Amino acid sequence: MSGNGGSTVAWVAGGAFALVVMPVFMFVGVGAGDVGPDMSGVNGGTLDPKHVPPQYLPWVLKAGSMCPQITPPVIAAQIEAESGWINGRTSPVGAQGLSQFMPGTWKTWGRDDDGNGRVNPFDPGDAIMAQGRYDCALAEQVEGYKSRGRASGPTLDLTLASYNAGPGAVLKYGGIPPYQETRGYVVKIKAAMAKYTAIASGPGTGTIPAGQRLAMPLSGNPPVTSPFGMRVHPITGVHKLHTGMDFGVAAGVPILAAKEGVVTSAGMEKGYGNRVIVSHGTIGGKQISTTYNHMSAINVSRGQRVGVGTVVGLVGSTGYSTGAHLHFEVQENGQYVNPAPWIGK
Repeated sequence: MSGNGGSTVAWVAGGAFALVVMPVFMFVGVGAGDVGPDMSGVNGGTLDPKHVPPQYLPWVLKAGSMCPQITPPVIAAQIEAESGWINGRTSPVGAQGLSQFMPGTWKTWGRDDDGNGRVNPFDPGDAIMAQGRYDCALAEQVEGYKSRGRASGPTLDLTLASYNAGPGAVLKYGGIPPYQETRGYVVKIKAAMAKYTAIASGPGTGTIPAGQRLAMPLSGNPPVTSPFGMRVHPITGVHKLHTGMDFGVAAGVPILAAKEGVVTSAGMEKGYGNRVIVSHGTIGGKQISTTYNHMSAINVSRGQRVGVGTVVGLVGSTGYSTGAHLHFEVQENGQYVNPAPWIGK
């Protein structure tokens, strides 16, 4: 490893861009920043299989059950980062297969998990199970550091950092090493976990409090970090109408439908990032819609009926955003209005 977290070699595998780091797995680095979403708001470790290729699903589930620290969504998010689910490729520095093992690391962790008589990093079962073993071993190692007071931080963060920079770097710095690549790797995996984590959608079981027209779009009493009204946009610097309310909560927290209705839009929009719009029909003679923006993951689809409290997505920082938050809007006949009176704020 080099002093800045390891040298990298870029390569393209089946259209998926990957970065290879020696001497362990292939690791992906993105920009420096926080160490990723707090996934505590999501159902603990339940895999949403819709983004996992069916032929790999049993192995992802099995590898994600080896230890409590490493869940199936962690395994799936890593595979996406390592190979984009493309098997059979070898990187320029020799990383191989779906999980992109380096040969030296493979000798330690590879086994004939699929029972075909060979131990091969290009066999998906062998590779994914080896990935789970290695993850769990790193998790145990960093928890040992924590118990001895030699490192601090969430075990998953330290495990992923160990994957990227090596456990020695985590021990040296007592936590996430100050390497741009390593911090970016942790962010990337934890953000991708939202995509692979099942969250309850259902018809919704919440209620609108007496005297309010809409329920809060988040549980509890989240802080308002930016109200509706004129302001200088923190990114563009333009003085303009802030069309909703911002709630400052951690990434990964479930976002709740404020009233029953029908999803009229669910997808990525420039500026808003991942955005969901729900139409609630006519209230007081006016057509009312609510919007939920900057999400890390969307949990509903266009045309879906939702109830009060249905999880429409997860808090994130996509689009024009300076950090994790929910930008919540209310529209009357297509015009933005102050959400505060609608939710009792």
